[in-house]
Amino acid sequence: MSSNSYENGRLNLPFVGHCTFAKSPVCLDWEKLDADVAVLGAPNDMGTQWRSGARFGPRGIREASTLFSFGHSGAYDFEDDVMYLQAADVRIVDVGDADIVHTDMNTSNANIEYAVRKLLDAGAMPVVLGGDHSVHAPVIKAFEGRGPIHIIHFDAHLDFVDERHGVRYGHGNPLRRASEMDHIVGMTQMGIRNVSSSNRSDYNAARECGSNILSVRDVRRLGRDGVLDLIPECESYYITIDIDGFDPSIAPGTGTPSHGGFQYYEVLEIIQGLANRSQGRIVGMDLVEVAPAYDPTGITSILAAQLLMNSIGFVFHARAQAKR
Repeated sequence: MSSNSYENGRLNLPFVGHCTFAKSPVCLDWEKLDADVAVLGAPNDMGTQWRSGARFGPRGIREASTLFSFGHSGAYDFEDDVMYLQAADVRIVDVGDADIVHTDMNTSNANIEYAVRKLLDAGAMPVVLGGDHSVHAPVIKAFEGRGPIHIIHFDAHLDFVDERHGVRYGHGNPLRRASEMDHIVGMTQMGIRNVSSSNRSDYNAARECGSNILSVRDVRRLGRDGVLDLIPECESYYITIDIDGFDPSIAPGTGTPSHGGFQYYEVLEIIQGLANRSQGRIVGMDLVEVAPAYDPTGITSILAAQLLMNSIGFVFHARAQAKR
């Protein structure tokens, strides 16, 4: 759409219209999907161990994202002197949600995996809105045959529990399940801190599977460039972001908040640096554990939406530059 249409058409303020991600067009017929980015909700929080509510994360993030729907001209970043999210660089659609069957984790995970496979088959980059972190396991399984993939993981918790009382697909297990997949060749896990459900043996198992584990203080000591130097070159990178990787002072709306977390730019700059690598590309993202009920201000959903919008902008600006 031309800039003239943007100036002369509807003003379309954030509180007007349908509440899709960034007010993107809807595509519910996945056989006809034609886009660069497909935003999918995975509103499953049956994997939580304490406070549920992340099933409402996709709706909260979608509503918050309308604040960042800048129209047809893209979004100008004066620090980078770049116009991100231009229609010529990236076409985003909202494909709705995977169907979740209450109390049936196996069927719900199968529906999430099926949905992501359809998006990948259509050539779109999946951006998945959780749900709790258990949704990462079926999402990353859908990339089977598309490796090698190195996982970039931002979280307060390692999520590397193997099995506890028969539970293998809760929100404490997804990175362990991912490590068992042939297309996953390594992980960089950042923000891990304080006490959690993972014990020493889980940390040892993660390192044996090729994980590099960094605390928030490690990341701050190394700085952005030091962290990027530690991330090995790989054909593909997949980013999974648990919102509790951020400090609860800026992200209180989550079931398992953990003090001492990241601030916004610490995560954003690592993602931007990764997007700008000459080797390898970011092939998918999920952002999980936003539970709007615990944050009446809405700043957690706004943080999630802002982070995803900027990340999409970085990824596809870098791709467009590589083609020129």
